[in-house]
Amino acid sequence: MSLTSAPARVTLLAALSATTFYFLYKSLRLRSLPYPRTPSSSSPTRKSNKIIFISQTGTSKTLAHRLLRLLASNSFDFDLVDAKDYEPEDLCNETLVLIIASTWDEGKAPTDSRFFTDWLAESAEDFRVGSLLLKQCEFAVFGVGSRAYDSTFNAVAKDLSKRMKALGGNEILPVSEGDVDSEGDVDEVFDDWSLKLVRFLKGDEVVEEENGGFVSDDESVEEEEEEESEIVDLEDIAGKGPSRKTGAQSNGVSNNSNSNGKKNMVTPVIRASLEKQGYKIIGSHSGVKICRWTKSQLRGRGGCYKHSFYGIESHRCMEATPSLACANKCVFCWRHHTNPVGKSWQWNMDDPLQIVNSAIEQHLKMIKQMKGVPGVTLERLTEGMSPRHCALSLVGEPIMYPEINTLIDELHRRRISTFLVTNAQFPEKIKDLKPITQLYVSVDAATKDSLKAIDRPLFGDFWERFIDSLTALRDKHQRTVYRLTLVKGWNTEDIDAYFNLFSIGKPDFIEIKGVTYCGTSSTSKLTMENVPWHADVKAFSEALALKSGGDYEVACEHVHSCCVLLAKTDKFKIDGQWYTWIDYEKFHDLVASGKPFDSKDYMALTPSWAVYGAQEGGFDPIQLRYKKERNHHKKSTQSTSIPG
Repeated sequence: MSLTSAPARVTLLAALSATTFYFLYKSLRLRSLPYPRTPSSSSPTRKSNKIIFISQTGTSKTLAHRLLRLLASNSFDFDLVDAKDYEPEDLCNETLVLIIASTWDEGKAPTDSRFFTDWLAESAEDFRVGSLLLKQCEFAVFGVGSRAYDSTFNAVAKDLSKRMKALGGNEILPVSEGDVDSEGDVDEVFDDWSLKLVRFLKGDEVVEEENGGFVSDDESVEEEEEEESEIVDLEDIAGKGPSRKTGAQSNGVSNNSNSNGKKNMVTPVIRASLEKQGYKIIGSHSGVKICRWTKSQLRGRGGCYKHSFYGIESHRCMEATPSLACANKCVFCWRHHTNPVGKSWQWNMDDPLQIVNSAIEQHLKMIKQMKGVPGVTLERLTEGMSPRHCALSLVGEPIMYPEINTLIDELHRRRISTFLVTNAQFPEKIKDLKPITQLYVSVDAATKDSLKAIDRPLFGDFWERFIDSLTALRDKHQRTVYRLTLVKGWNTEDIDAYFNLFSIGKPDFIEIKGVTYCGTSSTSKLTMENVPWHADVKAFSEALALKSGGDYEVACEHVHSCCVLLAKTDKFKIDGQWYTWIDYEKFHDLVASGKPFDSKDYMALTPSWAVYGAQEGGFDPIQLRYKKERNHHKKSTQSTSIPG
C-alpha cells in the first residue's frame, strides 16, 4: 500500500497519535517515580563513601558501626547512614557504597527500609533508567539473615546486589551471607568480609577464588598451604568456633559430628552460651535448669503460679526439655534465641532413659547447692531431693523429640507428673502423644498476621499447623490448656479473635500471662512498655470470660506472676467451688491402670487463697513473702501487686 494513499495516511496518523499519547503519559508520570533521570545542576555533586545499614533488630546496625571503626582505624573515611534516612536518588553521586542488609518478613527488608529497596527494584526493572545509572558507583553487600528460613535466607542482600549490578554498579566483593542463628556464623563471616574489604581498599591485588570469593594473591598461596595440612568443616563449628589458624579444639568439646553423618544439636558455641545462662546441658540435645520458684519455695518464700492454680510443689519441680530446638523465633523468647531452630529432627538422638537419669542427676546437684541458704529447712531440702513434677517447657519444642512418649512413660513410672508445652506447629505429634498430666498449647496470637509477627515461625503453612494443633488438642481426654502471653501493643486487642479459637480446641483451661521483660536483645524490640500490669491482664481475662457466655470463668490468679486462669465451668466448678487442683497420686494410679480416663477423674479442690479475687492474690499463706524495697528486705505474709 502506498503511503500517499488515504488509508495508509490514516493508519500512520493513528499509530503516531497512540505513540505520542503513550510517551506523553509516561513523561508526566516520570516526575513521581523514585529515581533520578539526569542530575540537575543544583543536585549535590559531592562524591563520598557510604556505609548504609538496613536493620530490624539492631544486628546490622551493630555490624555497620564495627565496620566503620575498622575502616577508620585504617584511615578510610566513611559516612554511616540508616537506609530509612537515605535518599536513594543520591546513589548515582556516590563513589563507594557498602551495604549491610537484614532480611526480615518473607524475604523482604524491614518495613522502615523498604523505600530504599523498592526504589532499587523499580529502577532496575524500568527500561527508561538504563544500565548506566550507577556506573560510577562501586559497592559491596553483606547479608544478615537466618538460615532457618531456607529459600529467603539473605534474600534482601542478594537482591540488592543483583539490582545494583543491573543499574551499572561495580561490585568489588561478592555478596557475603551471615547467619544470626545460635548455630550461625555471622561474626566470623563478617570479620572475614571486612578484612577482604580493607585489603581491597589498600590496593592489594585481588583474585577470585573458585568458590566465587576474593582474596589477595599472597593470601591465596597461604590458604592453599594450610588446606593441605588441615581441613575443618565450618558447619561443624557453627561458624563461631575456632578458625583454621586456631585449630579445631574448643574447651575439650569433641567434634560436633558423629560417624553416622548427623550433627549434634548442641554445638560448642551453643553449649557455652546456654551454660553461661545457668543451663545444665544433657547429652547432645537436652537441658535442665533450676527455676527461681523452686529456690523460692525451698526457702519458704512462695511457689509459682502452677502451685496456686494446680497444686504442684514448686520446690519439687524439675524444669527440663528433651529438645533445645524450636520451630519459632518468638519476639518475646526469654532465651534470646540462643537455642537452635529447625522444622524437623535432623540431629543425633540420645536415649530417653539416659535423658531422664541425667536430668534428675543434674537437678539434684542444683538442689543440693541450696543447702545452707537462709530459709531452707532440712525438711524442704529433703523433699526437694525427691522431684514429683517435671515441667517440659524449659526452652525449645519438647514434642519434636522423636522418643517423647518413651520419655514421658519413664517419668510417669517414677511417679513424676508431666506438664508439656508445645508451640502448636506439630499437630501430628500432638495426636500421637500419650496421656500426660497437663498439655499446653501456646496461643501467642489470635490472627494469622499477628501470629506471624509475634512467633516468627519457620513454617510457611504455620497458620494451618496452628489450627490443626488446636484441633488435635480437642481430642485429648486429659487436661488441656491454652497459654496466652499478652504483649502490650502486639496482641492485647483481639478479644473476639481469641474467643473464636475457643471452639476449635475446647481447652479445659486458659492461662493468661503478661509477657516477662528479659532485657535488651538484638533479636527483639520489646521494652518495658510492652509489659502489661496485672490489672491489664485481669481486665483482658474478664472480658474474655464474659465473651464466652459463661462457658469459662476467671477461676484463679497469681498476682506476683501477673497471671490469671480461666476454667471451664461445666467441668471444674462444682456447687460453686473450683476444682482446678490436681490429685497427682490419683493421676499416676490411673496411668498405671492402663484404662481410659479423663481430666475430671483426677481433679482436686482449689484452696480459697488461690481463687480469683481472694485477698491473698494467689500467694500461699503458709509461705513468707519477701518484698524487696530499695536496698533492703521486708518480711511480709501479704501478697503485693508487682508488674510482670
